[in-house]
Amino acid sequence: MASPTPTNPAHSHFESFVQAQLCQDVLSSFQGLCRALGVESGGGLPQYHKIKAQLNYWSAKSLWAKLDKRAGQPVYQQGQACTNTKCLVVGAGPCGLRAAVELALLGARVVLVEKRTKFSRHNVLHLWPFTIHDLRALGAKKFYGRFCTGTLDHISIRQLQLLLLKVALLLGVEIHWGITFTGLQPPPRKGSGWRAQLQPNPPAQLANYEFDVLISAAGGKFIPEGFTIREMRGKLAIGITANFVNGRTVEETQVPEISGVARIYNQKFFQSLLKATGIDLENIVYYKDDTHYFVMTAKKQCLLRLGVLRQDLPETDQLLGSANVVPEALQRFARAAADFATHGKLGKLEFAQDARGRPDVAAFDFTSMMRAESSARVQEKHGARLLLGLVGDCLVEPFWPLGTGVARGFLAAFDAAWMVKRWAEGAGPLEVLAERESLYQLLSQTSPENMHRNAAQYGLDPATRYPNLNLRAVTPKQVQDLYDVMDKEHVQRRSDKTDSGKTNAGSAGTEELLHWCQEQTAGFPGVHVTDFSSSWADGLALCALVHRLQPGLLEPSELQSMGALEATSWALKVAEHELGITPVLSAQAVVAGSDPLGLIAYLSHFHSAFKNVPQRSGLVSQTSGTSSAILFLGKLQRTLQRTRAKDHGEEVGDKPSLPVEAETPCTEETPLSEPSAAPALPPEHQQGSVQAGAEDLCERCGKRLYLLERFCVDGHFFHRSCFCCHTCEATLWPGGYGQHLEDGYFYCLQHLPQDDQKEADSNGSPESQELPIPDDNSIQPGPSTPAPPMERASPVPSPSQPARRMIRLSSLERLQLPSLDFILDSGVEPPAKPPRSCRALAQQALEKSFVGWGVPVQAPEIPEATEKAEESPPPSEEEEEEEEEAEEEVPLEPHLEQTLLTLAKNSGTMTKYPTWCRTLMRRAKEEEMKRFCKAQAVQRRLNEIEAAVRELETEGKRLELALRRQSSSPEEQKKLWLEQLLQLIQQRNSLVTEEAELMITVREMDLEEKQRQLDQELRGYMNREETLKTEADRQSENQVLRELLDVVNQRDALIRFQEERRLSEMSLGTGAQG
Repeated sequence: MASPTPTNPAHSHFESFVQAQLCQDVLSSFQGLCRALGVESGGGLPQYHKIKAQLNYWSAKSLWAKLDKRAGQPVYQQGQACTNTKCLVVGAGPCGLRAAVELALLGARVVLVEKRTKFSRHNVLHLWPFTIHDLRALGAKKFYGRFCTGTLDHISIRQLQLLLLKVALLLGVEIHWGITFTGLQPPPRKGSGWRAQLQPNPPAQLANYEFDVLISAAGGKFIPEGFTIREMRGKLAIGITANFVNGRTVEETQVPEISGVARIYNQKFFQSLLKATGIDLENIVYYKDDTHYFVMTAKKQCLLRLGVLRQDLPETDQLLGSANVVPEALQRFARAAADFATHGKLGKLEFAQDARGRPDVAAFDFTSMMRAESSARVQEKHGARLLLGLVGDCLVEPFWPLGTGVARGFLAAFDAAWMVKRWAEGAGPLEVLAERESLYQLLSQTSPENMHRNAAQYGLDPATRYPNLNLRAVTPKQVQDLYDVMDKEHVQRRSDKTDSGKTNAGSAGTEELLHWCQEQTAGFPGVHVTDFSSSWADGLALCALVHRLQPGLLEPSELQSMGALEATSWALKVAEHELGITPVLSAQAVVAGSDPLGLIAYLSHFHSAFKNVPQRSGLVSQTSGTSSAILFLGKLQRTLQRTRAKDHGEEVGDKPSLPVEAETPCTEETPLSEPSAAPALPPEHQQGSVQAGAEDLCERCGKRLYLLERFCVDGHFFHRSCFCCHTCEATLWPGGYGQHLEDGYFYCLQHLPQDDQKEADSNGSPESQELPIPDDNSIQPGPSTPAPPMERASPVPSPSQPARRMIRLSSLERLQLPSLDFILDSGVEPPAKPPRSCRALAQQALEKSFVGWGVPVQAPEIPEATEKAEESPPPSEEEEEEEEEAEEEVPLEPHLEQTLLTLAKNSGTMTKYPTWCRTLMRRAKEEEMKRFCKAQAVQRRLNEIEAAVRELETEGKRLELALRRQSSSPEEQKKLWLEQLLQLIQQRNSLVTEEAELMITVREMDLEEKQRQLDQELRGYMNREETLKTEADRQSENQVLRELLDVVNQRDALIRFQEERRLSEMSLGTGAQG
């Protein structure tokens, strides 16, 4: 029932103000309200109290109650905390407005300038739980009734700005539109204050406004003078945003949102997208708000191939400049991707209009992100001090797939306001700066999981938000360079010096390296190390070093029958397979002694990895030397290659494929079939490994390879950038590629050609990726006892391995498959399946909504009520608050979970509980978002590592050329260059180790996704009547069952690896303490 029209003119202005959806309408209605009440706008908190006193009818009282509750927190001291503080806030973005609101609540006089005259950004922001609670406490539901009513928590930038603008106006913030801040105007004499340089033609009152606090929220392109910015760069990343008109039809409300799907663990979806449309993406997100908002990361080659980009240009600004982007092609690209992702259910997609009246679709670059080195500064001149603070994108540019922008932006706004409060209390400048920088160190580490769980207690005080807070993490002495006194000659202290001139204590000089090699090879027959050339030519010294670190693989007496080349080849291969030391030169180069610099670089890897290992320690633990993740991925990759080679030589049938992780790091993998034989390599690999100078040229491009550029794969050397997929040119990572035996090229797992169409359709090979059906049910870890593999024999023969036999499961057992304890004795009864958790219930409720994401997949039926959940009207504000309180109580009683399960299975009953249905769907979507954010964080770090390695390679090339050049440089200079080169090599090895750890995480996420998808597909078959199944259905069901067993075995191998590494690290820690 519509509310009656207010008879009081002020009431009418207030209702128009609350409901206004355009910036100009908000301003005009608020001015009308102030005129009707006889109140001057921009008067701070006294203005708010005057408005509240005169508007005391029911509609306004609900808003006053929320604002009074916030303003009544003790930290604000009844609006008296900063009464003598004058602030200027630059930028009316969400973070600038949120900072202005907090400063107004503290009682400060706040003036805000914004260069725009309207809010037009439709892009949608993901909201963390605390931001939802914070905005609700400011009356978000009053201003925007649809706030967080869907299955995903988000809001468009425009709506967020509108509701914060309304709050800021009510709290007395003075706002000036169409005014650009261009810089600071220092006080000309003693007794005057700081002013702003503004354009164009600011009002006299604003031009003469003197302030003692400046908060910059003007975005990443404008940083006040004095702040140092650091660039965090990854490889080229092109994002595309598109906003389509939301007609809010019944059909549109039924289309489920996509909280995020990423190639890193859902490759089959993107493969299907590529096949159907020719579009190649890394990820895609779909939010439904004022518009249908899509954001995706596209590959450059795809954009060039589809005509979105006219030509490939080296500079990113030129590549994505308006002159090089074809608008019509970009629109077709975005529309096709959105249509595929939503299964065509949005109908005709019409673009929304941007601020200039053009289709709201854009391509942007997020290759590099800027981050301020400090969050605040203090400037002083003629006795007038100015506190400067950064918030929003000019403090830290967010990585959009993580959805951290507005959440961390609000946290920075709170921290900046807390800084102003401390400033107003009379704390010293250095003390204020030290506290602010201590908080800034926490910002990039914050996530919903590591902050205080109770969002209701969040306030301005940092202790209410950050657990384990240490406001003295940064000392006043460390921030002295952030305090600029302009009256005196100020000596700038900057840390812009590069590290190239510093000597890293962890790197070894040639003398130390030679001495270490002598100690490790001492006592080995026939070995006497005196240099880095002839002493290693017979291969015995290298074999002695490997034997010292990994005894038992080859006895010294067995080397007598080996030639120099054979022994060196054996040592290089064992060092790679068992110690994780990748070769940077060939066996031929070692024997010939032609590359002493390469040998020094190679041996330095041994030294940095094993220098702390006792000389007589026996078998080396993986965690005491190189990264166990590198060893694991290396064995995983070799297992994959052997599996494909074995499958290629056999007829492809209904046999299940070999698990990729069948070989774990704890498995002894001797690379020799006979102790005295050289490592078995394909003929072409043998030729590449012994050819003189093979390591000097890239296998792909044929150009010269410098030491830090060498990436060895099966005896072949590549540039790291050249070792990429033959189809999509994506950089290949350990454990994530395969070599096709027909053409010899390397491919990523997505584009690795199948042996025949039957294998491609069955997806039975370990490198094939399953079609993702996104859900966020957390799968319980697999049982510790692995299932007997229903597959061909393992590549590592085991005498104790029993003969293979088929496991026959009943329908009930198949339904219970994810919780079965797989054992060899099939006569033992499996344990009873535990009750499904609330998250599992949410998965079941969401299954049909997520089917396929553009690819039809048969799935079990779900309650009709779930499909209609988004059609239901938005709940009332009271219902939302009750729901929020219910969500905070995560643990549920068993009988309640059983009740919810019954409700979910009974569609007629579920319709009676729409709030629970929304709660379950929201929880499932939140879990899906967490997985997506985790995947994107890993992807971003991998890209940053790749960029960092590229920079190291460039610097290493310069040093290597200087060392190899026959110049008359002093020996001391050459020694310094060599030490710097070894430093770079050590840094690169550290990055490669981190990369391997991340790839383990990628593998884990991929297997989890596979198990979820296969579990759902199996349940779909199990839910059918046996009499209705065809023979093809039964064969497909058995195939899915075998694949699920394979995935369980693979996850079990990964879990065993992680547990063994954890126990090894614990034992090392205990030994160190002892």
